[in-house]
Amino acid sequence: MKAYLSILLFLVGIVCHSQETIDEVSVKTSIQDFFIAFHEQDTTALRLMAHPSIQMQSISIKEGEDADLVTTDYSNFLKAIYAIPKTTKFEEKIHSYKIQVDGPMANASTTYSFYVNEELSHCGVNTFQFFKEKGVWEIIYIVDTRTKNGCKTM
Repeated sequence: MKAYLSILLFLVGIVCHSQETIDEVSVKTSIQDFFIAFHEQDTTALRLMAHPSIQMQSISIKEGEDADLVTTDYSNFLKAIYAIPKTTKFEEKIHSYKIQVDGPMANASTTYSFYVNEELSHCGVNTFQFFKEKGVWEIIYIVDTRTKNGCKTM
């Protein structure tokens, strides 16, 4: 009987530990909404998801070279997204999420592969920082890595 009780308590602990919190689900949904708007080139929605003081950076990794850090103004990012020709198909496929929430702050890390016209362009990791203001998660910082090395098509 004690063995059955121990197994039951162990399984309940695993299930309880693995459940996402409401805030974690909200952050994940915010990221999913970000990429829906990104793929639809909906710059109005992208602007509404971001805090007015959002920071954006990218780290380019090329074999045999030092990594390069580039800072982009969010409004220039939005202009670039809007300017992509409608004939160009682009998609960022998210493979995994790792989300941590601490009160009004959240950090989310996502692995991805980026495709242009259905061909793999590059891959990497996005990191999003969120601030919860008046019950709404807003993106305050985005940084990503970009590499062509070791990318797997998925």
